Amino acid sequence: MRLTRYTDYAMRVLLYAGTQDDDRLSPISEISRAYGISQNHLMKVVNDLVNAGYLESARGRFGGIRLARPAAEINVGAVVRHTEEGFDLVDCGSCVIAPACGLTGALAEALAAFLKVLDGYSLADLLAKRADFAALFGMPEISKS
Repeated sequence: MRLTRYTDYAMRVLLYAGTQDDDRLSPISEISRAYGISQNHLMKVVNDLVNAGYLESARGRFGGIRLARPAAEINVGAVVRHTEEGFDLVDCGSCVIAPACGLTGALAEALAAFLKVLDGYSLADLLAKRADFAALFGMPEISKS
């Protein structure tokens, strides 16, 4: 299973926002610098996450983004389902042997297992080592638990 760069960036943005104090807005430019990712790439991802209710944003000179809900309420599996366009591991629909092939069912079962594992994690679970994030991002120690 391979996730798209879009999903990767979405998770990175959520992780970054999750390391911040609840009332702090993080500018997209700051997140871009922290990860070494183009700000233009992040703009589309952030807009999508805002529209989906994972982030909230404020415009203007002191604007930025923050989590729209507690990290414990953001399910990783739900984020992945939202950001991925499709989960076809192979193109069984156009294959002549599909009606007789067991691979289709096996891949569907594997995908279901993959998503079930992700459904067992919240953003808060991924942020268990928050102090390590702060050090990696070059931020002061984070006060949030």
